[in-house]
Amino acid sequence: MAAEPDLVVRARRAIVDGEERAVAVEVTGGVITAIHAYDADVEATHEHELADDEVLLPGLVDTHVHVNEPGRTEWEGFASATRAAAAGGVTTIVDMPLNSIPPTTTLAALDVKREAAQGQTWVDVGFWGGAVPGNVPDLADLHGAGVFGFKCFLLDSGVDEFPHLEAHAFRTAMAETARLGALMIVHAEDGEAIDECEHGAAYAGFLESRPGEAEERAIELVLATARATGGRAHVVHLSASGAVPALHAARAAGVDVSVETCPHYLHFEAGSIADGATELKCCPPIRDATNRDALWAALGSGDIDMVVSDHSPCTAELKRQDTGDFAEAWGGIASLQLGLPAVWTSARERGVPLTDVVRWMSTTPARRVGLTGKGEIAVGADADLCVFAPEESWTVDVTRLHHKNPVTPYAGRTLTGTVRATWLRGAQIELADDPRGRLLRRGDR
Repeated sequence: MAAEPDLVVRARRAIVDGEERAVAVEVTGGVITAIHAYDADVEATHEHELADDEVLLPGLVDTHVHVNEPGRTEWEGFASATRAAAAGGVTTIVDMPLNSIPPTTTLAALDVKREAAQGQTWVDVGFWGGAVPGNVPDLADLHGAGVFGFKCFLLDSGVDEFPHLEAHAFRTAMAETARLGALMIVHAEDGEAIDECEHGAAYAGFLESRPGEAEERAIELVLATARATGGRAHVVHLSASGAVPALHAARAAGVDVSVETCPHYLHFEAGSIADGATELKCCPPIRDATNRDALWAALGSGDIDMVVSDHSPCTAELKRQDTGDFAEAWGGIASLQLGLPAVWTSARERGVPLTDVVRWMSTTPARRVGLTGKGEIAVGADADLCVFAPEESWTVDVTRLHHKNPVTPYAGRTLTGTVRATWLRGAQIELADDPRGRLLRRGDR
């Protein structure tokens, strides 16, 4: 006789198989073992029923998070980042290899990173490796140790510990990732198209210094290199919609490339950014409203695959809010806890259904990076769940965020959609309890 399930979660509204329907989700040992009709006669040790204004979502999967520990833990750390993730409905993150000291570019550095994270993660955490000049011999060991792929820059990364790859070195590294079958994820801006002149507090000057052409040229290099090596590529944080036609054509021709954008590119637009508002500095930059509309259209057409945070926090001092100097301020936006409501607020205004948001922010990221058993409410998947109230509006109070530093461009803004609970492997995450997150390796189940 089969064992009685540990848990049944009943929801009149749930996102399952790309559609919204009423279900009873059966969980045993932290894994979804059956999906029944909402009113099915199922007995379990525990039962939880969602309120009428709540929707059951799969836990979000954020594959672009800068945790910064060890080395720059005053910017963010595993404890604060994963608490923020849990509060925002995110149940799995993948940590970027730069900004920590040492960066994750060798097997020894990965061991240091995993040791730093051990025992202080409220959600599950995977790791990217880094591709930098001279470390091609290290990529196979990192791949064997279970990193989810390799991050590289095509221009100065902003930190000395993680130098960028010139075109010839990029091709050499991507030939190796192609041999390994690994994903190469690329910060695609062409440094020669960027004017690093002093632009002070004027946002227009900062925006002009990093034109869309810089992304378009770099993405052409990524596509040509993927085509030449047969490698798998992923373009991170797409800002310039002008690159979409080239991406579309390359995929139509069989190039294995995917692309992400971020909540801030979908929520904000350059015309409403005040001079000196350095909390909105990121690279590549937030562009105009027409460009924003084009990014939304590309998501709708499938030319942009996913939406992830690019959570890139820093201390308040590094944002230079005292001077408002865009030239000196750190480029990065803290939004890990706020990604779902930020995207949903804009999606709802545009008539985009919640099913699309779930696909962009949960299912597709998990599938692209090989996070088996994540990103969907399905039999055999981990019971990672988000309880979301999509009609509830609220105002962002930075003092109630779990990010280590209270700097975010969403401060004081009204968003729609509240995360009321987050479940990891069938148990609700309580931030007052000990953390239960696991450190993941590629291919884990």
